[in-house]
Amino acid sequence: MEINTLLNQTSKLPNVPEIVRELIQTLNSEHANHAEIAQKVAKDQTISLKVLRLVNSAQFGLSRKVSSIDEAIVLLGMEKLKTLVIASGFSGSASNVDGLDTKKFWKDSFQVASLAKWLALRTPKVDADIAFTAGVIYNIGRLLLHLAEPNKAKAIETLISETKVSRTAAELERLGFTTQDAGKALLDMWQFPQALSNAVQQYKKPLAFDPASPLSAVLNFACYLNASIREDRDPGIVKEFVPKKVLELAGIDPMIIDELDEALCLESGLDDLII
Repeated sequence: MEINTLLNQTSKLPNVPEIVRELIQTLNSEHANHAEIAQKVAKDQTISLKVLRLVNSAQFGLSRKVSSIDEAIVLLGMEKLKTLVIASGFSGSASNVDGLDTKKFWKDSFQVASLAKWLALRTPKVDADIAFTAGVIYNIGRLLLHLAEPNKAKAIETLISETKVSRTAAELERLGFTTQDAGKALLDMWQFPQALSNAVQQYKKPLAFDPASPLSAVLNFACYLNASIREDRDPGIVKEFVPKKVLELAGIDPMIIDELDEALCLESGLDDLII
């Protein structure tokens, strides 16, 4: 099977709002026009409603209700606005997918995104906004597979369940490529920044690529922490098996091990507001 077989099924591809694509394109720019972004957000009814919902949630604890989009955007701030637009844009692109628990899928993605941002704030090599975006879309190839070829996606799940092989091995056997490869191809087709598509393709084995990507290393470590939270691993075991070479590639001080209790308690806080 060829990756283009998935990409050519345009009617089944995730429908990501244009404002999300435009916003991601500006993340690398120090001269992003925030006023213009806010104006575009105000014209998108779905995202505007989510902005109002977030500002009026208990998380903000305001003493009055806010009904103006302009005021809500000011209160929210540009950083949280970026987070909300990206997360809601992608989660809204596919809410009912055959064979995939989308609520669980996006909860996992938002958790990885929050952990990736937490890690990126501790290295000069990776931008925190870009790390968050990478986390939201790190598993986009798997979503694409379920949308375009649900029967093949189910066959892979069956193979994993019956033989206990890794997902990578199952995908290579059934598809001839991995969903990380498919994710990169989709992001390249959408003309997303190369750093993002490379990280999505490389995050499972960031040390195996040349040149190596610090962003893929951050994403790899975020996934490691996410799995540790999901499986309720003992913090001592988590710290003992921290992938130190991955930390080095990410540019993160090894002393971060002393801070991992904070990361292991981190919650995205996005799933109830967005999914």
